[in-house]
Amino acid sequence: MERHIDINRFDYDLPDERIAKFPLAERSASKLLVYRRGEISERHFADIGEVLPAGEMLVFNNTKVIRARIIMHKPSGARIEVFCLEPHRPADYERAFAVRGECEWSCIVGNRKKWKEGYVEINFEHDGRAEYLRAWLTEDRGRECTVRFEWTAPMTFGQLLEHLGRIPIPPYLNRESQEIDNTRYQTVYSKFEGSVAAPTAGLHFTPELIDAMKERGFEFEEVTLHVGAGTFLPVKDEDAARHPMHTEHFEVCRRTVDRLLERWGHITAVGTTSVRTLESLAALGWRIRTGGTPDADRVIGQWELYDIPADYTGREALADLSGWMEREGVDRLKAATQIMITPLGYVFRIVHNIVTNFHQPKSTLLLLVSAFVGDDWRRIYDYALAHDFRFLSYGDSSVLMR
Repeated sequence: MERHIDINRFDYDLPDERIAKFPLAERSASKLLVYRRGEISERHFADIGEVLPAGEMLVFNNTKVIRARIIMHKPSGARIEVFCLEPHRPADYERAFAVRGECEWSCIVGNRKKWKEGYVEINFEHDGRAEYLRAWLTEDRGRECTVRFEWTAPMTFGQLLEHLGRIPIPPYLNRESQEIDNTRYQTVYSKFEGSVAAPTAGLHFTPELIDAMKERGFEFEEVTLHVGAGTFLPVKDEDAARHPMHTEHFEVCRRTVDRLLERWGHITAVGTTSVRTLESLAALGWRIRTGGTPDADRVIGQWELYDIPADYTGREALADLSGWMEREGVDRLKAATQIMITPLGYVFRIVHNIVTNFHQPKSTLLLLVSAFVGDDWRRIYDYALAHDFRFLSYGDSSVLMR
């Protein structure tokens, strides 16, 4: 099937002063745009429990942002920035962060022209001893490189990044990361290391707000999707359908699938990463329905969900997935997705409402919003621009209810 999306239809003027460069002092004090069946209104994020329908189940992405940026130097003194994207063989993030002594990662390298051969390093002190981290470029693949790390300190790679790395705040903030970013560019429910960008819709939640919503009858579930640097990749092709989607690795528990099935029709995804994870489950369900297995080692393709019959519901998909996990004794399912949600007739099967921040012009995330609310995305963004909403990662939020 021929697909075409004119990316220029998803452009708008975003003045630099409307991009939130820092978070507000209080997470839940941000503004909340409410889109309900075509009507637009305005609240504070702390009021979200009064805005969403009673009894909704909110789904968080509990990934944790790693300190992925490492500033290293050649013995000659040249400064090289290594941005760790994902383990070179990314099947198991937990194992990748637990290794000691050496490992390989896919990285973006800054000032790569200065690093053609030899190693770069950081010398540091740990427990009173002189230690080093060294890195070699083992494969240059254009935008991404394979980098081999070796270190002397008795630390895991996860501990090493925590000790030496910096939080990779978005490039459009045009500033270096600061101490505040170590806590505020992380959701309060983050658990599993692996992301190089925060699932920013969740940054507005506080433990107190979550507890208050639970008292009002809201339920919460969690999935894990490790957000890749592809999140920041602009759509460069005039035809957005030709934009190659990045691969992101996710994980879901059988208990969560069962709870989603029970609450089907009342599922609110917190953030576009939760949307992508939840909607990807429909592809796994359809694979089970048609082939007997989710074939989880095969990446869910960019357009795979468009080829599933429209009458195959999210409830059926979750039931197929739950049944397979029970039969096979699988408690946690790991998979990867390249799903691209666009206004080209995408059918939302799992997600009922979306909580999300305001996204960059001409981005795949804006295409996802448009797939959910149609051309009303422009009315929503015009309203936000006219009413002093703050944009992008540290900006204000919206809740979209069809």
